[in-house]
Amino acid sequence: MSSVRTPDPDPNPGWLSEDELFQARQHLPILYVEAVPVRTDGMGVVTEVGVLLRASDEGSISRMLVSGRVMYGESLRTALFRHLEKDLGPMAFPQLPPSPVPFQVAEYFPLPGSSVYTDPRQHAVSLAYVVPVTGTCDPRQDALELTWLTPHQAASDEVAAEMEGGRGTLLRSALASVGALH
Repeated sequence: MSSVRTPDPDPNPGWLSEDELFQARQHLPILYVEAVPVRTDGMGVVTEVGVLLRASDEGSISRMLVSGRVMYGESLRTALFRHLEKDLGPMAFPQLPPSPVPFQVAEYFPLPGSSVYTDPRQHAVSLAYVVPVTGTCDPRQDALELTWLTPHQAASDEVAAEMEGGRGTLLRSALASVGALH
């Protein structure tokens, strides 16, 4: 029996069919939110960083951050919460930032060399956040597991090499934005 989890059906798959999304990706940048889940101590210092392990449709395994599209008519806060709950489970209890200002805007291009961030499917703009979680995380959807790492481990070359599209660089930027890299 296989240990690969079958993704739960998405109760709200978005406003576009797969064909419509493919067409839109050929003509428009797509807006995403990305989140770096963290655990903090009583002083707000990051003590652990959550990194997802995912299997792609092609069968490759990689490390990822919480990520997903912002739907038409959806606020950034709602999109961020939806993707955190979708990837980490309903008991993760994310503490969304009071301001919707991201620590970084990452622009993904389909062709390597245009940016440190790449996505072969599309031109995408991602608003990236560091989000403390206080509950129990139970990875869902296409996430196989959530690994909690120290900030030093998360910023390592080894973890960056396991992340696609330049997300290792984004993870390091996230840690730097909260003073977790010394």
